[in-house]
Amino acid sequence: MTRDQLEHAIRAASDVAGDDELWVFGSQALLGTFPDAAEPLRASIEVDLQPKNKPEMVDSIDGALGELSQFHQTHGFYVHGISLESANLPEGWQSRVIAVRDEIGTRGATGWCVDVHDLAASKLVAYREKDREFVRLLMVERMIDAAVLRTRTDLLDIEEALRERLVEWVRVISRELSGR
Repeated sequence: MTRDQLEHAIRAASDVAGDDELWVFGSQALLGTFPDAAEPLRASIEVDLQPKNKPEMVDSIDGALGELSQFHQTHGFYVHGISLESANLPEGWQSRVIAVRDEIGTRGATGWCVDVHDLAASKLVAYREKDREFVRLLMVERMIDAAVLRTRTDLLDIEEALRERLVEWVRVISRELSGR
């Protein structure tokens, strides 16, 4: 996915939802901070989002712009209308979002992209192999700082045993990448 495609997704979802503000919280939220991120980090062809002011419109977005829709077939990517409740984001994430807004690309609609450290913490909670690899690539590309990620992990509403597992994973990968 490219930044232009993200802007297109924001524009289209805004039109469908009738809401000019959207939360963007899947992996492609990184394009808010890093519009030219390395290709392996942009491999996903979906944008996960929820209208900020009309969350009840997620199903309409998914139906009109989702996987296997005409939009998907035409543009080669799709918009996954999904509730924010599906993501475990660190406390205070709303104050750290990055605005993606352009008069042409998004036609004035704003995609509020989750900060990359909050995104990484959320991905680690899922702890799927693809999510760990995504976070590892963020670390390899020096797009996130391990200390900040550790702080964001402390802000997650998770059990302490899981938090310790995530912190240990970050520590091990940090050591691996620093060559120790």
